[in-house]
Amino acid sequence: MLLGVNIDHIATLRNARGGVEPDVIQAALICEQNGATSITAHLREDRRHIKDEDIYKLIKSISTRLNLEMAIAEDIQKIALEIKPYAICLVPERRQEITTEGGLDVAGQVERIKEFIKPIINNGTIVSLFIDPDDKQVEAASKTGAQFVELHTGCYSNAFTGPNEEQEFQKLKIAATNSQELGLKVNAGHGLNYENVKRMHEIPGLYELNIGHSIISRAVFKGLGCAVKDMYEAVK
Repeated sequence: MLLGVNIDHIATLRNARGGVEPDVIQAALICEQNGATSITAHLREDRRHIKDEDIYKLIKSISTRLNLEMAIAEDIQKIALEIKPYAICLVPERRQEITTEGGLDVAGQVERIKEFIKPIINNGTIVSLFIDPDDKQVEAASKTGAQFVELHTGCYSNAFTGPNEEQEFQKLKIAATNSQELGLKVNAGHGLNYENVKRMHEIPGLYELNIGHSIISRAVFKGLGCAVKDMYEAVK
């Protein structure tokens, strides 16, 4: 499995003071130097952490791959078409949420998503859909033209070490198998940390894990390079 590192929380810390520190670009480069195979940045509609200028700088600065997380929003679609990131991941957004709280409802808007991602795919960018590990959503995702799904691991992460852990883990495992049988490649992420990430090795065919909060939390005490390296070893 590969490790994508989400740097949104670096931008959150920077924006808390309205200045330039910590530098998002420097953070991305440190992540690359210590095992990250892609850099994930979520350009939210309200621009609460990552800003437009961050995306334009990242695409010019990093040597690995940029994974641009985004909602179904025309202004952000224009940016994706302009910069041509390696991949975009469509996620749901609600203005009052602290972080993404669940998967995209692909089943309820197959045609809308299909039309939205068509120019992005034609532009040479890979498209992933962030979905809950649900058969209905997996099947719908396979009808959109997207090449990847990213399975939402939040419920598994919250249940880890509890009585519902195995139930939530099996949902991920089944969804990954079903996705691959339908021709989709599979990533996963949300809420993964240094302990619960180990079970991801039990899911055959996972391509990449996208992890942010746990890495940045450890970085406060150990430094960003060490935190990324530790997660890289756990994922590898």
